Amino acid sequence: MENKNQTLGEFIINNQNSFKYSSGELSRLINSIRLAAKVVNHEVNKAGLVDIIGETGKTNVQDEKQQKLDVYANNKFRNTLINRNIICGLASEEDESFISVNSIDKNNQNSYVVLIDPLDGSSNIDVNVSVGTIFSVYRRISEIGSSVTIDDFLQKGRNQVAAGYIIYGTSTMLVYTTGDGVNGFTLNPAIGSFYHSHANLKFPKKGSIYSINEGNYFQFPDYVKKYLKFCQMEEDDRPYTSRYIGSLVSDFHRNLIKGGIFMYPNTSKNPKGKLRLLYECNPISFICEQAGGLAIDGESNILDIHPETLHQRIPFYCGSEKMINQLQTFIKNSK
Repeated sequence: MENKNQTLGEFIINNQNSFKYSSGELSRLINSIRLAAKVVNHEVNKAGLVDIIGETGKTNVQDEKQQKLDVYANNKFRNTLINRNIICGLASEEDESFISVNSIDKNNQNSYVVLIDPLDGSSNIDVNVSVGTIFSVYRRISEIGSSVTIDDFLQKGRNQVAAGYIIYGTSTMLVYTTGDGVNGFTLNPAIGSFYHSHANLKFPKKGSIYSINEGNYFQFPDYVKKYLKFCQMEEDDRPYTSRYIGSLVSDFHRNLIKGGIFMYPNTSKNPKGKLRLLYECNPISFICEQAGGLAIDGESNILDIHPETLHQRIPFYCGSEKMINQLQTFIKNSK
């Protein structure tokens, strides 16, 4: 049961022993993410009052138009994690390659690399819709004290030691797991502390929400089209309710609380899918499984996919176990 008087820092300290690599290093890393999240949250809340919304006029490595807040959030998380000597390597959705902290600090003896989507759904900022940050943590596989290599980042999702997201919405929440359940912490803006508000988060057994950009319907695989018709049929506990925000963090968080499925299929325009395996799908999938849900790409469990590149894209389906199983029936029948 949650202790709403317990801060995130106190929770981390009290639960260190449940983590098999417990040394205090991961605790400092989570605390650094907490600090950067508060800074970014402060800036997000000023959107519309200062010149922080809109596009920069540049594109990122994904060939997507960068928002000013994308750049701001990326810099804040990067500087916080690197300057505080917390990690040995960092990869961001906004950057072409990874950063080896060991190349900057020759005395670096840290064990963890972080992959991050600094501001998921940033195009929603201009219209005052919830956005988020997604992070993923791995233990390095290269020798401690040496410069990290690409292999430290191209690990299966099963190897994650921690993953989480921050949602900047009506309230700001940090939700994370270290493989021992999922817990949520809500920011009290009056004093600047995150408090334990959601203990042992679990998907409801019966979900009734489906989240997908139906504007791309005619580009979807046939099994997705058939599943959508299934969702809309008046039968048993259906029709399901359609809810789509366009921010992965926001859509996933709602479905986690209320029960549902999130779908971002491959399309004729994007045959390999659109979402990034390392920065979005792996961390969300780790949280999803820890909360009793499932995450697949249509062929495999997301956490069992071996990444090939830093910015690899895949189809993505995640949510309540029953709803994912229903979708898999349509996938199987399509073959």
